[in-house]
Amino acid sequence: MRDARLLLAERKGILSGYHDLTGQYHETSVETAVALLAAMGVAAETEAAAQAALNDLADDLPEDVICAEGQVPDLVPAGPWQLRLEHGEKIGGQGPLPALPLGIHDLRADGRRYTLLAAPPRLPLPAPCWGMIVPLYGISARGIGSYADLAELATGLGAQGAAFLGMNPVHAGFPTEPGLFSPYTPSHRRRLNVMHLPAGQGSASALIDYHRDIPERTALLRAEHDGFAGDAGFDRYLSEGGEPLQRFALHQALSARHGTYWSDWPEEFTSPESPAVLAARAELSNEIRFHAWLQWRTETELAKARDAARAAGMAHGLYLDLAVGTHPFGAETWEDRSSFAAGASLGAPPDPLGPEGQNWNLAPFNPHALRARAYAPFAETLRSQLRFANALRIDHVIGFMRAFWVPQGAPGAYVAMPREAMLAVTRIEAARAGATIIGEDLGVLPEGLQGALSESGILGCRVAMFERDNWQTPHFRAARDYAPDTIASFSTHDLPTWRGWREGAEITARAEIHHRSEAEIAPELAARRTEVAAFDQMLDTPDTDGMHGFLGRTGSRLVAAQAEIVLGCLDQPNLPGTVDEYPNWRRRLPVSAGDFANDERVIRLARIMRMNER
Repeated sequence: MRDARLLLAERKGILSGYHDLTGQYHETSVETAVALLAAMGVAAETEAAAQAALNDLADDLPEDVICAEGQVPDLVPAGPWQLRLEHGEKIGGQGPLPALPLGIHDLRADGRRYTLLAAPPRLPLPAPCWGMIVPLYGISARGIGSYADLAELATGLGAQGAAFLGMNPVHAGFPTEPGLFSPYTPSHRRRLNVMHLPAGQGSASALIDYHRDIPERTALLRAEHDGFAGDAGFDRYLSEGGEPLQRFALHQALSARHGTYWSDWPEEFTSPESPAVLAARAELSNEIRFHAWLQWRTETELAKARDAARAAGMAHGLYLDLAVGTHPFGAETWEDRSSFAAGASLGAPPDPLGPEGQNWNLAPFNPHALRARAYAPFAETLRSQLRFANALRIDHVIGFMRAFWVPQGAPGAYVAMPREAMLAVTRIEAARAGATIIGEDLGVLPEGLQGALSESGILGCRVAMFERDNWQTPHFRAARDYAPDTIASFSTHDLPTWRGWREGAEITARAEIHHRSEAEIAPELAARRTEVAAFDQMLDTPDTDGMHGFLGRTGSRLVAAQAEIVLGCLDQPNLPGTVDEYPNWRRRLPVSAGDFANDERVIRLARIMRMNER
């Protein structure tokens, strides 16, 4: 007889096991099951406790019903029903439901609650075009790249025919800790990063000095706020932001007083509803106003960049990036504890590149909490990005189907996610914004996910260095074989640049970190030379222009050129698996925002894309 704790785990969506890249099966242990159940808020340390939970288990969560917008759902209640549309209108009736407008609606019928997701069946594919992906932090000649730099860059690239300008995530970070600057470890994904506000000069070093520049920028912004008497625009922003804005600003004020992570605060401040926190609102009123003002300034500046991109003729404008998770002890989890798993992190199972597996130190959405709240936290997260962008990349979209949770002190396991509902919510929010969605679908994909993404009109990512029919004797996929519902690029921020790939720069960098000799890495460098030769066979010329011509000829509707590649950089922006051993997210581009449009390499890129009718 199977352990009741494993049975309970399966009922809660914790998968019983998984196959790794080598085909080996890893069974979910009792220890892992208990830890992940606890992360979901289910105590089941003993078999007796698990059996009691199984006996009492009732699916009292809303049932998801997905239908096409403008159509009548298939569901026909047996008795009277009460329908509350997303915008608040209430309708009562009996028999068939009415045709539903676009949105997420609530239905009470037959003693049950239903979440009705009225979504377009498929998002339209974009017309063939190209754009550029840049490291926002590195596009300024001095200091940290700003939203003003982004607007200037959008104007220049739009004039060259680029249809979008992409960048790293711009979620709110940790201004009290300058060392926490990774854009993929946010404090809050529905708020923006004030680090990119234009203020001061900053250092001009080749590597961005966050420890110097963030405090300097913060001090200048504080002085600007102290001289700000207020205006109607800010008053309106405060009114429209309401309690969520006040709560975020309060968190930031408390962080400045008690430390970066709320887990380290005095116990009485770790809940936003505690008497101590409520009392702090009055005491910290000026600080709360300052942090609300910072968000107002940030949204205003990013909106200017968005408008500059549109004015320059960019069909998709800004292309933002949504991080896969949020820091477990940042503003997002403090504000909304119940939507996230507590005591487990997102990560990845062991593979040849990471034999011990990966722990990303990011809090995952709890799928049961998402269902209970009719997916509101997820929808609001998408909506906050799509206010500023007509293209959105969703990092690690595999998490729509299953997420790898790593509990404290136990091996990880996969947790099933509500794929169809999350896809429907994504289509709803993208349709509202008229946006294109890109799902980062690299790595080992669970069966059925790629087809589901394609059916939803969500573009997949095709990275040319990985697009091959044979790995042992490298044979790369022809340009004509790239599927249209994709975005093509040569690399990503986590992979070598064109020049770095050809020279084996990441092999050498890892060898230096791990003290491997030249003899030890010689076979890897030889294999790379073989790969490079095989790729060059597909190019008109074995150089950057030839590679961009190849991307332009692909069947992919979107082509993303990377700034580091266009400008001939050797080193990649981020070397996964490193922290202090490599200058991740710190490299300044050799050409600043205002000079991009006149750079001969950018001009040639634009000419190549025009020749390929993009």
